[in-house]
Formats: sequence, C-alpha cells, structure tokens
Amino acid sequence: MSNQNRHSGYNWVHSHNPVKIDLKLQQELQKEPTFYYFAYGSCMCPVDLKRSLGENTHPYVIGPGVLKGYRLGFYSYSPTRKCGVLDVVKDPKASVKGVLYQLPWRLSEYLDIREGVAQRLYQHEIVEIHSHNSIYQDVRTYIVVDKLPEEMAPNDWYFNVVLRGAVTCGLPEEYCWHLFNHMTQLQQRHQAQHIRQSA
Repeated sequence: MSNQNRHSGYNWVHSHNPVKIDLKLQQELQKEPTFYYFAYGSCMCPVDLKRSLGENTHPYVIGPGVLKGYRLGFYSYSPTRKCGVLDVVKDPKASVKGVLYQLPWRLSEYLDIREGVAQRLYQHEIVEIHSHNSIYQDVRTYIVVDKLPEEMAPNDWYFNVVLRGAVTCGLPEEYCWHLFNHMTQLQQRHQAQHIRQSA
C-alpha cells in the first residue's frame, strides 16, 4: 500500500475492502516492467529494504523461496555495517532459504547501490528459485565478488535484521533457528578470539 493510498483520506475503503487494494496494486505492477529478486540476508526484511529503495516493499513479497545448489555463509566484510555479512556459495548438496520479491524495474539501480555493485562488493547472479510449488526462472540474487577465506561474525544489528526478515516473511521455524544458531556461534567465536588477543 503506497503512502498516497494511506493518506488519501479514504481509510474507510481500505479497512472494509482490502481485496480491492491488492488487486489495484497487481494492476499497477502489470503496467510497468518488473524483475524477480531473491533475498537471503538483510534484504529479507522489507522494513530494512525500504530504507534503501525509498518505498514500502511489503507488497512486492511473493513469499518464501528456496535456492538449491548453494549454501549460506558470512564471507564478506561490509564497510558500512562494520561486520561480516551474508553470501551464498555454490554447493550441490545444500540449499538456501530466503524471500522472493517481484520488484518494479525502476528500483533495480537502488538495489545495486545497496549491494555495492559499482564497488565490486557484490555482483548479480541469475538463479532459479522454488516458491509456492512453482519454479521461477531468471531470478536475480547477489553474490560476494572477493570472498573471505573464512566466515566473519555479524554484529548485533545485522543479526537482528536478518532474523527479523526471516521470521516476518514466513521462513520455516527450523531454518530461523538454524540462522540464529549459526550467527550466535560466529559471534561467540569472535568474542573468544578477541579475549585471547587481549590477554
């Protein structure tokens, strides 16, 4: 729902007939070019994604998706977040769960800016995503260009944003716990190293 809809003064229409709003949004999306985007890190959180793209992204969520043949890992350092951030690495035995969006093409450049494409932090990877018993082809995701030799721990802020996105967009509870445990272990390992270096 856009800000214009929210503040148009016709709130009674919204509360009594939500189906028509969704239909209107779908019609608007059909009028402009779109692209599929698979998020597995902080962009799983529509609230955080809105910060970069400048508009509410909840309406563009298709739902949970699965990327087969890759595994998740913190193989990049983000200068802006000042911590380890997520990446996907090819692994035929693994899969990554995340959030599938259908975004208007006009947001493509903003997404590239967020992911640091011009600085070669991330680059486009075109993948296949399984969602709602369907297979989506030509889906954009982002992978780290220069991967770290080992994983780097996220900070608390990134930890919370990733987990909030996973829970908000309906990823399986087991996967959310897997994410939580993985990030906790990395943080504990980082703290132990810091204590050893300080001793």
